[in-house]
Amino acid sequence: MLVVGAHAGAFSFDASSNVRMKSTRTVLLVAIFAAAFAFVESTVVVYLRQILYPEGFAFPLKLASLPQAAVEAVREFATLVMLVAVGTLAGKTSWQRFSYFMIGFGVWDVFYYVWLKLILGWPASVLDWDILFLLPIPWIGPVLAPVLVSLTMIAGGWLILRKEEEHGLFRASRAAAALVLLGSIAILVSFLLDTDATLHFQYPKPYHYELLALGMVCYVAAFITTARTSALPGEDSATGGAGRG
Repeated sequence: MLVVGAHAGAFSFDASSNVRMKSTRTVLLVAIFAAAFAFVESTVVVYLRQILYPEGFAFPLKLASLPQAAVEAVREFATLVMLVAVGTLAGKTSWQRFSYFMIGFGVWDVFYYVWLKLILGWPASVLDWDILFLLPIPWIGPVLAPVLVSLTMIAGGWLILRKEEEHGLFRASRAAAALVLLGSIAILVSFLLDTDATLHFQYPKPYHYELLALGMVCYVAAFITTARTSALPGEDSATGGAGRG
């Protein structure tokens, strides 16, 4: 009996180690793709800035032609499609796919600024303003904000993958989901609030760092809540759906 138990324990340990090694390798491959794709993205922006901001990128924003704006909007949508596709191919379960997407998106966004810094020497600091996204209207804010969000996405994706490795199934608690939703809304509002700058081409008003801080606090709280809870093997769906604080 002891021998059988020892062999079973060793098999379980080996299986867990193999799963972890495989997921770590997959994370690395997703990160490599995202960093490489970020270089492609940054080179496109280099050329766009030469066309629209030959004297150097700065606010207020300049009005692009309708064809330029349309192509750029579709390009950004296509970027999201590619990152979603990579996450879908990398993961097996819904949460794994979402995790790999978050990791890929986070690495892509961080390295986008790394490559711009190496190519253009921009941003001069993480407090420099940037156009973050164009859909449905332009998002703007200091570079610090998207970088913090992206690092949080990487950490969150990694945590979910670890939870799935430990327990075979991940279920987000209602508390964690509510915190992530609240944090995301707060940060999104901080990016979209200054419509005078984005739609009327004026100098941006001071950024609402309090909304960024609120969002990050919510993310950290969700991270801690998730780290302390787990979906145990054999739990029924009703228990998992209720979540545990």
